[in-house]
Amino acid sequence: MRATDMLFVTLRENPAEAEIPSHKLLLRAGYIRRIASGVYAYLPLMWRVLKKVSQIVREEMDATGAQECLLPQIQPAELWQESGRWDTYTKTEGIMFSLTDRQEREIGLGPTHEEVITAIARDMIRSYRQLPLHLYQIQSKFRDEIRPRFGLMRGREFIMKDGYSFHTDAESLKKTYQDMYRAYSNIMRRCGLAFRAVDADSGAIGGSGSQEFMILAEAGEDEVLYTEDGKYAANVEKAVSLPEEKQLSPFSSYEKLDTPGTETIATICQLLKCSATQIVKNVLYQAVYDTGLTVLVLVSIRGDQDVNEVKLQNELSRLAGNYEAKTLVALSVPDAQEQKKWSSSPLPLGYIAPDLSDRYIASNPKVHSKFLRLIDKTAVDLQNFVTGSNESGYHVVGANWGEQFPLPELVIDLRKATAGDRAVHDPSQILQSARGIEAGHIFQLGTKYSQAMGATYTNEAGEEKPLVMGCYGVGVSRLAQSAVEQSYDKDGIIWPVAIAPYHAIVVIPNINDQEQVAAAEKLYNDLNQAGVETILDDRKERAGVKFKDADLIGIPYRIVTGRSLKDGKVEVVERASRNSQEMAIEDVLPTIKQWVQAALG
Repeated sequence: MRATDMLFVTLRENPAEAEIPSHKLLLRAGYIRRIASGVYAYLPLMWRVLKKVSQIVREEMDATGAQECLLPQIQPAELWQESGRWDTYTKTEGIMFSLTDRQEREIGLGPTHEEVITAIARDMIRSYRQLPLHLYQIQSKFRDEIRPRFGLMRGREFIMKDGYSFHTDAESLKKTYQDMYRAYSNIMRRCGLAFRAVDADSGAIGGSGSQEFMILAEAGEDEVLYTEDGKYAANVEKAVSLPEEKQLSPFSSYEKLDTPGTETIATICQLLKCSATQIVKNVLYQAVYDTGLTVLVLVSIRGDQDVNEVKLQNELSRLAGNYEAKTLVALSVPDAQEQKKWSSSPLPLGYIAPDLSDRYIASNPKVHSKFLRLIDKTAVDLQNFVTGSNESGYHVVGANWGEQFPLPELVIDLRKATAGDRAVHDPSQILQSARGIEAGHIFQLGTKYSQAMGATYTNEAGEEKPLVMGCYGVGVSRLAQSAVEQSYDKDGIIWPVAIAPYHAIVVIPNINDQEQVAAAEKLYNDLNQAGVETILDDRKERAGVKFKDADLIGIPYRIVTGRSLKDGKVEVVERASRNSQEMAIEDVLPTIKQWVQAALG
């Protein structure tokens, strides 16, 4: 492609809307343009990148035996109501674009396609002989993000590959899940990305287990914890670890002490000269379920630990049935204003004990009359511990479970793992931290959707059984931007060869020099004919402008027909390493072709 025929517009300054390097560079280099908040046009250079990413995804998916299809973006509310997710996605999380058509039917723009694909399977799969079956698609998805940001990283319209598999049992599902693990690993490697596969929380998608594929980058929204031995990696939302060893309590008898101005763990430790590992901290939350019922939750945890709210959310979702509800709508730490809505008297904040009286909850049909009391495993075996007294300005010391305080019935892992913790699989391994961008996610869904929507098959014994499902997603547009976030320098983008819009760019420093033009034209034609995708920069611009633009758009190899032409040579610059060398013109084609083939593997 000749630059004079291209939509080739670059910017020297960073656009005000852009926050992270990759977003700034894609805008400056003319890859994307913002149309509305979270909505971007993919311009020709970006579309070439996206097509290459999509082709790699297709090849790896097809190699597993998956079949490509295309599902509707408009989805009827009825399907989502069957699965129980309509209210969650349109009201609770509000992430689905929904509207009413002229027949007064509610419809949504697909943020994901579990319901649609399950309805298809329900209609078309009858027998175990049709299983396993794996279908996938690559298309635009829509999510009404509260705060769209970072360009293609968190937009309201984006391109995604989503796949869904159907099985007779969990063993068959696990085989496909492992196939997808390998396929996704291959996709990341072939795209030239440094990544890490980590255990993850399944979130609103659900299922028994999932893994995320994180592209490592400082601007990543997710924190990943991992061990150097390579045997453990997890999103911080899911991570488990061994906490610091607790210290022995200096208190041997139970006593109530005057402790004014000690509402925080740090201040009580300083006053009592004790370790935070000897304190039971009691954290108050309020959970709201889809029935409108509010449940007050009291979490007891060791003083040096923090509550992982994703783990807490999952536990409260699991307990929804206890409150005749289906889903958890909201979870928060109630502020003073919220507390006034349900408390019968002011709470002793900063001094709450594990046995805070239920009498603090005023009679209200929309508020459960008793606290739900949970305890993290770190607090269970503490002895002679320090905790609140339920009276402002006072703590108790030397307290024990089963003596001064009843042990809460629900003992669960609620703590947030952090870098520096010891690994569960090997305490000699210390958890390290890295930032990552989630570009892929694979789920073992099980029968969550098939049971809700009545999607069954007949087994060999003639029995009707629910289909066992898996779900597998790759953010195609997010992956493309993630590659930029992982690989750039002060001058611009450094594309991996496999997904670069073009492999090479031939630059004519002086468009009025016929010798330079002739040499560049021949190289341009020869390279393209040999399968090396090449741009010819034939613009009437200064050489310096052309060099800056070549660096900015990130083409892997730059060939300059400059002063060394008199010696039968051209300058060849590798974008990634900045290595520059003079090369005989006749060597350019075989050398660049070899470099490209080696990079493509």
